[in-house]
Amino acid sequence: MKQNEAIETLNDIRDIMERSTKFLSLSGVSAILVGVYACAGVLVAARILGQPDTYHVRPDHVNTLRPLFAGSLTALAVLAASLATVFALSYRKCKRAGEGPLVTPATRRLLWNFFLPLVAGGLFCASLLVHGHYGLTSSVMLLFYGLALVNASKYTYSNTRYLGYAEILLGLADSFAADYALLFWGVGFGLFHIIYGVFFHLRIEHRPGQPAKRPRP
Repeated sequence: MKQNEAIETLNDIRDIMERSTKFLSLSGVSAILVGVYACAGVLVAARILGQPDTYHVRPDHVNTLRPLFAGSLTALAVLAASLATVFALSYRKCKRAGEGPLVTPATRRLLWNFFLPLVAGGLFCASLLVHGHYGLTSSVMLLFYGLALVNASKYTYSNTRYLGYAEILLGLADSFAADYALLFWGVGFGLFHIIYGVFFHLRIEHRPGQPAKRPRP
């Protein structure tokens, strides 16, 4: 009996240490919703951009730049909705668990390590659009987003790095098939997020036989 109590005490200490160094309020539902937003964004962008050959015309064509600008706004709208959803559901999960404030030193480390590659990739995509290299933007988005996930996985659930690896591999494949940019974008930001969100929700947030235990990263 005393041995079991000692093990439980060590587990509690480990949980406290993990909560002080890692952000553990991520939600599987938020990943699923992010994937749904991305799929909806792909459908909107496909109607705006039209055929894949749109990516290969010269950048001085006004009729091309306007749809590309609208497509970029669609991507930004998906990003804004995704960030708002992740924040809202993480805040709700944190409050329900009674873990105190959402913004902690661990949260700030997570955000810094996530947004540094993401912002760098966003600026690089903007430069590609300015110089007319439209076909590479989706692959760059996937690559830098994957790097952001891998970089931030040290400060949250470590299995997020596998989603990052998948995004990086898909981005590399996309760089060799520019005509299918929207398809790769939809798979990476849509389908991959939905799959990961379902896995996270079922296997980590709700482990069978452990309803009262805090999920470990």
